[in-house]
Parts: sequence; C-alpha cells; structure tokens
Amino acid sequence: MLLQRNLLSLALAAGVLGLASCNKGGDFSKTKSGIEYKVFKSTGGKYDSRELGAEGDPTYKDRVGKIMALHVEYRTAKDSILFNSRKQQMGFPVRVPLDSVRKEQRGGLEEAISLLQPGDSAVFRFNVDSIFAKSFRQPVPPFMKKAGNTMTMYVKVDKVQSREEAMTDVQKMQVEQQQKMMAHAEAQLKKDDVTLQDYIKKNNLSAQKDASGVYVAVTQPGTGPKPKQGQVVSVQYKGTLLDGKEFDSSAKGNQGKPIEFPIGVGQVIPGWDKAIPLLNKGSKAVLLIPSSLAYGQRGAGANIPADAILRFDVELVDVKNAPAAPAGQPNAADIQRQIEEMQRQQQGQ
Repeated sequence: MLLQRNLLSLALAAGVLGLASCNKGGDFSKTKSGIEYKVFKSTGGKYDSRELGAEGDPTYKDRVGKIMALHVEYRTAKDSILFNSRKQQMGFPVRVPLDSVRKEQRGGLEEAISLLQPGDSAVFRFNVDSIFAKSFRQPVPPFMKKAGNTMTMYVKVDKVQSREEAMTDVQKMQVEQQQKMMAHAEAQLKKDDVTLQDYIKKNNLSAQKDASGVYVAVTQPGTGPKPKQGQVVSVQYKGTLLDGKEFDSSAKGNQGKPIEFPIGVGQVIPGWDKAIPLLNKGSKAVLLIPSSLAYGQRGAGANIPADAILRFDVELVDVKNAPAAPAGQPNAADIQRQIEEMQRQQQGQ
C-alpha cells in the first residue's frame, strides 16, 4: 500500500547520470549469470568501452571490505524513472559496502557492483524477476511487471574508500543533506500552497487549512468522535495527483476493504497524521497534502514524482481504541510518548 512509508525500497543505490546516451549505441555484453552490461572508463574526458573477462573484474578482490560511493538511476522497461540519486539524494552519492559476491547473488545488484572500478560509468539491464528475487528479496511489484520484463540501472562510480573515510564523509553529508532538505521543504511548502489555493478555487472546494499546511474539504460531515493519537482508524481512500492520475486506492490495494492504522504514530505519511484527526467518524472529505507532508523530494515509485502534491478522497469509516498490548510491551501511544519524552530531554540538554 503506497500510504505506508516502508513500501518498495530500492535503497541499495541512488542518480540522473547523463548516461542514457551510452545505452543507445552498441550491443550489451552479458555475464554468465545473465546480467546485460556496458561498462565505460573515462579516458581524457571521454568514455571508452571497457570489456570484462568471463570471471568478472579480477581487481574486485582488492576492494572487498571497502565502501563504494556511487550515483545510480533505476528505470523500468518502459523507461520510467524509479529512483534518481542526484535529485532524490540532493546530489549526494550512496555508499555501498563491498563484500564477496555469493553464489545466490549472481545475476543481482551485488554482482553488477563488483564489476565496477572507481571512475567507471555503466549501464546494466536485469531480468526483473531475477533482480527482485536475488537483491530485493520480495515479489515483483505489479507496476514493474506491467512495464515489462527488465529493469535498467545507470551507474557512475565516484570513489572507493576505507570504512573510516566513508564514515567521515557520511557524517558531513548528513549535516549538509539535512540543511538542504529543510531549506527545500520550506521553500516548496510556499510553492505548494500557491498551487493548492489555485486548485481549490478552480475545483470549487470549501477547504480549511491546517497549521501544518494540509487542506481539508469535508464533503459529507460525520457525527461520530474525532480520532485521538494512538487510536486505530479505518479509512477508505483514493489517492490521485492534482492532474487526476490515480496512484493508489483501498479499492485496488486492499481488496475494497478500508485500511486500518494507529493515528499519529508515523505509520502513514505526515499529511494523513495531520488531517485524519480533523475528521469525525463517518465523514467523507478531500485531503490536499503538500509534498513535504507526503513523499517530498524522493517521490514514491514510478507513479508519484518528486515534490508531488497529493489529493486523497477519504471516508473515515471507524475509530476505535488500540488493542491492549501484551503484558510488559508498550502500545503505539506509549511508544509515541516515549519518543516525545526523549525529544524533550534532548532539547533540555
């Protein structure tokens, strides 16, 4: 279900690389495991093809135990971009620990990474069933299957570092990334609000704006209670972009049944945690979620682009107390209170 934050993680890498042109000329070579590839070495400012032996790159053994910094872009067989590090990681490379490639990883991302040297650029084409079984260890999502039988990965290797060097770089990157993300989210929220006000006017919606920036237009008032933090809500929903393109719904993703989740504890996108408590049980409403309270710069899969404002048509079907946790185990509300207490303690230090 797209609303949950831990859906499909393609998090082994992350980038638009300017390598698409490399994919147009010449045939792919192929490893014994079936990975199709083109590897290019930068020579004097231009890229020359680099052929690999039948056993892969013999120099890889010298890189095992180190960390590779690289930019990556994933695309479906229909050329839709799934993940792009330069944009979705704010220009920072992803670090991948390098380890010996096990037999069961042949044909997966791990083997592809082992073929690369510092400075290389490459295009890899995988069988979609193989890559999800070997590297992602989960079934192929329906939208990937629908797009075709392959997934393409464009790669630009930045450098290979020791673990200590990588850790230092990552710590610096995290500080810079957080600053950039906060600045971007603040600026994007202002842009989104202008777009939302125009959308509300054009669609004749009577919407109220929450302090967070979410807009709620109640289309059918309910008479039941409003949910409180930690209570479990049942919601029917349909999610669309502002252009009307549907990306998810309980009808399709949950076999027509309402989804259930505890409110206010981070199990759904922030915009839902902000908006759903504003509704009475039985209400139907339109929720307009700014991108920073949805999927932000990263987007989600092939259907929700970066910085996308989302519309949800929802019905709050039920509100109930969370089931009692087994003895000695905290429930969702307890966990949230513990987090808030830790935050207060940190702020007081």
